[in-house]
Amino acid sequence: MADRKDYLVQSLENGNIWISEEVIASIAALAVRDVDGVYGLSTSATLDLGNIIGKKNLRRGIKVNIDGEKIDISCNLVVKYGEAVMDIAKQVQEAINSEVTSMTGITPNKININVCGVATPKTATK
Repeated sequence: MADRKDYLVQSLENGNIWISEEVIASIAALAVRDVDGVYGLSTSATLDLGNIIGKKNLRRGIKVNIDGEKIDISCNLVVKYGEAVMDIAKQVQEAINSEVTSMTGITPNKININVCGVATPKTATK
């Protein structure tokens, strides 16, 4: 297995459960995808259409840091033009929190949302 900091570890009576950062990032990315008003995730903190992530690499727009049993999640978000940015960001936080908690049994310590762009109808067609 990789370095322990890359895994969330839960010790049980009959053994350990290891959940990788990639799994947590995938859970978070799938939760983001279901929020109305989200255009997509970005690999960087600036809007560049080349950095918008397709369906195959969703988790690349999510960064997970595990410290013991604490999970910190950061998300680079692109919202659709005309949407209430703060409302969408809060909905994304809630969706990530709900899904990660229900699927791993651990509530994230922090969920940071970086709204790095707004996709206009023109942007979306390029």
